[in-house]
Amino acid sequence: MDVAFSDSDRKFQAEVRTWLETAWPESIRQKQRRSTIERLSKADRVAWQKRLYEKGWAARDWPEEHGGAGFTSTQNYIFDLECARVGAPGMIPFGVTMVAPVIMKFGTTEQKKRFLPDILATNVWWCQGYSEPGSGSDLASLKTRAEDKGDHYVVNGVKTWTTLAQYADWIFCLVRTSNESKPQLGISFLLIDMKTPGIEVKPIITLDQPEEGYQEINMVYFTDVVVPKGNLIGEQGKGWTCAKYLLEFERGNAYSPGLYGAMSHVRSIAQVAANPDGGTYADDVGFKSRFDDISIQIQAMEYTELRILSQLANGQNVGPESSMLKTRGTELQQAVTELAMEVSGMYLLPKDESTPADNDPFVPVVPAGQTGVAQDYFNTRKVSIYAGSNEIQRNIMSKLVLGL
Repeated sequence: MDVAFSDSDRKFQAEVRTWLETAWPESIRQKQRRSTIERLSKADRVAWQKRLYEKGWAARDWPEEHGGAGFTSTQNYIFDLECARVGAPGMIPFGVTMVAPVIMKFGTTEQKKRFLPDILATNVWWCQGYSEPGSGSDLASLKTRAEDKGDHYVVNGVKTWTTLAQYADWIFCLVRTSNESKPQLGISFLLIDMKTPGIEVKPIITLDQPEEGYQEINMVYFTDVVVPKGNLIGEQGKGWTCAKYLLEFERGNAYSPGLYGAMSHVRSIAQVAANPDGGTYADDVGFKSRFDDISIQIQAMEYTELRILSQLANGQNVGPESSMLKTRGTELQQAVTELAMEVSGMYLLPKDESTPADNDPFVPVVPAGQTGVAQDYFNTRKVSIYAGSNEIQRNIMSKLVLGL
């Protein structure tokens, strides 16, 4: 196993670092410094994605035949590492890294021509319609129904936990087109225009209390929604195959780059947060022990990710490692935000630097860069549940690794 970057990879890393210094808009830079959670408007996110598109990096691991950059797995990792180093926002995943690979794999030539260019240019915002009330981890039990009407379907049902649906132009959706003895056999994969009559989006307000319009998750209601047959991806009743293929991309992320960035944020908090002894937590023995312990775990994870990159570079497939990374990565995300919350003390709850302190002695003035700590903590409670809960990931590992 070779976990060192090659000379060409180092050259690429220098190119990414130089480009980020000038390409990352200052307006987004300031917002990103306030929190480890990306609280950006749709315009902010699209503007950043357009910068990547102009550079040719919007679809980093797409094949070049579809307009992608053709990055290797190692180059993808390096790009994420450099973005995390400066706090640049992550990719909008739903179009480029989730539905696009499904369209490439299972879509017709006409569907590829119709959808891929707009995904690449960020002309269309996508969201994911998988989970339903009562059908989350047990996704095959979904009940949203698409009735076959010849040249179109009529869709009725509800989707939940739909991330950024308030911004979306289109949704890729798992729907039930028939009732089979095995529930996975009656599921189909549809692309639905969010402007179609009968679709309603309602926000789900979470514990991190986002501002109005900036909520992360939503309910999406479908009432007699007409969807053309041309929006079916793959064969009718074979949508479960598409869903499993997509999950490979949803769970296949590297965690260590973002974790290193989050730990840098924790370090900046510790440098200004007062401990009970009158100093700052940066000099506190207990904090330094916790910080070092988490840092070691992140480094161990980084080497696991580099080992997987080495396997991929040598043409080997990745098996239960993806479940291992998802489990460990999300647990570390939670540990990092928990540590940030513990050292923040009285600065924990105010949401931004504009919180007034003049008329209320119990509302502290919040130091720059130390906002949103409680929001970050509450937001990351979900990461061990979505994309297949960590309990499910452990079951997968016990079966594939231990043979249980």
